[in-house]
Amino acid sequence: KGKLEGLKFAYIGDGNNMAHSIMYGCAKAGLDCAIATPKDYQCDGEVVENAKADFKASGRELILTEDPIEAIKNADVVYTDTWVSMGQEAEKAERQKIFTPYQVNAELFKHTSDDAIFMHCLPAYRGFELTVYIIDVPHSVIFLEAENTHHAQKAVMATLMG
Repeated sequence: KGKLEGLKFAYIGDGNNMAHSIMYGCAKAGLDCAIATPKDYQCDGEVVENAKADFKASGRELILTEDPIEAIKNADVVYTDTWVSMGQEAEKAERQKIFTPYQVNAELFKHTSDDAIFMHCLPAYRGFELTVYIIDVPHSVIFLEAENTHHAQKAVMATLMG
């Protein structure tokens, strides 16, 4: 995107560790942040309160909603995560039902800014949290994201071992 400050970052899905990190990161980097989660899968209350203080200090906006369209409206960056993380396999069928309205697909993505990009930390499950339209088109930067993550991890390892 060429810049971070002033962009809108939307996260759609489970209010998990990824959502928490995104909230903190957006506040620190000067991005507005919108997070859409199902009712019983919101972000941790303590994390939200800490993040709200960070957003107030940065002058940026934090939106927490159950409506994925509200979250993604005019977003510059859209991010999602798997619906079933490690240790949650027993909840898979229930989670798939609950999270289906939170799938990032062409219909939802049309509410973003004209040049929005899509990100995902991988592994991604086509047909669940996202569709082929989202992952396999030019606005998807997930493979570049994965490559950059690999280089960042190598740098951390080199620093710690050096």
